[in-house]
Amino acid sequence: MDKTIYLDYQSSKPVDPEIIKEMTDYLSSQFGNASALHTDGDRATKALEESRKKIALFIKAEQPKEIIFTPGATYSNNLAIIGCAMRNKRKGNHIIISEVEHISIHNIAKYLQRNGFEVSKVPVDIYGTVRLDKLKDLLKEDTILISIQYANNEIGTIQPVVEISEMAREEEVYFHSDAVAAEGIIPIDVQKDHIDLLTLSSNDIYGPRGLGILYIRQGVHVNPLNIGGGQERGLCSGTEDVASIVGMAKAAEIADKKLEAESARLKDLRDYLTKNVLERIPRAFLNGHPKNRLPNNAHFRFDYIEGESLLLTMKDEGISISTGSACTSKTLEPSHTLIATGLLHEEAHGSLEVTLGRYSTKDDVEKFLDVLPRVVTRLRDLSPLTR
Repeated sequence: MDKTIYLDYQSSKPVDPEIIKEMTDYLSSQFGNASALHTDGDRATKALEESRKKIALFIKAEQPKEIIFTPGATYSNNLAIIGCAMRNKRKGNHIIISEVEHISIHNIAKYLQRNGFEVSKVPVDIYGTVRLDKLKDLLKEDTILISIQYANNEIGTIQPVVEISEMAREEEVYFHSDAVAAEGIIPIDVQKDHIDLLTLSSNDIYGPRGLGILYIRQGVHVNPLNIGGGQERGLCSGTEDVASIVGMAKAAEIADKKLEAESARLKDLRDYLTKNVLERIPRAFLNGHPKNRLPNNAHFRFDYIEGESLLLTMKDEGISISTGSACTSKTLEPSHTLIATGLLHEEAHGSLEVTLGRYSTKDDVEKFLDVLPRVVTRLRDLSPLTR
């Protein structure tokens, strides 16, 4: 079999070779602990703070100290939402999320509900866009936090972040956004967007896995989740992984430099792929917003077939894709995102997520377009729903 065609970049990205090279010294000769007071510790501290500056520039943060390194995006989401809830519970106990948030946000919400907080979920329209009118209706005197993703990690719809932040500021409510799906492929400016808390992931900009960021606007306060040596302003105790942090900072530099050209390239590839899928395959539909979506995302549904069967058959053909969020794809439940947009369970089950990335080529797309129509036809021929 030829090499695998990888079209699941939202699930995981390779680490850029340039980043691995950047990290090498900090895995061997430059191994000092940033908390130590000797020369090797000073070198580690300098690398840590230089990395903080680079990532602050990446999202246009006002100050480097607003960047907190964490063990990953899920931890950042926990620190943002639980930390903010616990710090501000005297003001109120009401939190708002959307129905299409990442599963980590939904599980955090369940945890808070079990601990006395009230959580409301704002609905979305058929494209997965948050209903601003419904969000306004949910706001009340004891609301302390709104957490809405920057863009959806499954169907790619970009959310009206500026309008949400304006609404939050009017009501003196904090606004957190999980920007993992969006980082590195659309511009993010936390100052212009007036975001109070922002989650990022290292691997989603081709950096090392197991590292996240929580941006915390100056003046916003959250409680820590773990207690220890007081690293990261006391908000994420534990010895910092300097090598990975240096790697993420380099990844942010590269992503920022390539963002405009790479986004345009991915959009052209995505549009070509989408047009051909919809033209070549009857009863094929695009999920998510037709225009206001991430440039690398194409999310389809096909009548009369199961997404799991489609995924496994494409796997046999040497193509790696997904049926939805990688965090929930091993369950038999339909995507909560697709259900929230109004799809029936049987429609949601017939979905396929294609996400392109830095190493995707026109040849990859052509191979996909060669294989997909005949796979769909074969599966429909076997389906009792078509008889």
